[in-house]
Amino acid sequence: MASEEPRVTMGNVSGSTFAIGSHAHAESHHHGAGGSGTDEELLAAVRDLRADLARVRGTEQTAVLGTALAETEDEITSTGQAGPTRRERLRELLADSQALLSVLASAGALAGLLGM
Repeated sequence: MASEEPRVTMGNVSGSTFAIGSHAHAESHHHGAGGSGTDEELLAAVRDLRADLARVRGTEQTAVLGTALAETEDEITSTGQAGPTRRERLRELLADSQALLSVLASAGALAGLLGM
């Protein structure tokens, strides 16, 4: 005879806080790395800049930025947020790409969301 053990099934819990058990306690703290953008806004800005980068002549600098943007998009879509290290890396790359900031509105929008 099989015992009737309680079972818990969870779907996607990324970006969630939960606790299981009679004395469980869950607490969540989210710390941003500056900037005013939510992760949804950041994801939209990352996608916009990636699309715009596809329209400009590629350089080593735009290739590095494109890779960082792709990694940021993957992180946000898989975890629900871009971590402080990822945000700082984008800030550095955008700071090094001042010419892009003046030419591409999407780069300026992303820089604003990152608190530049």
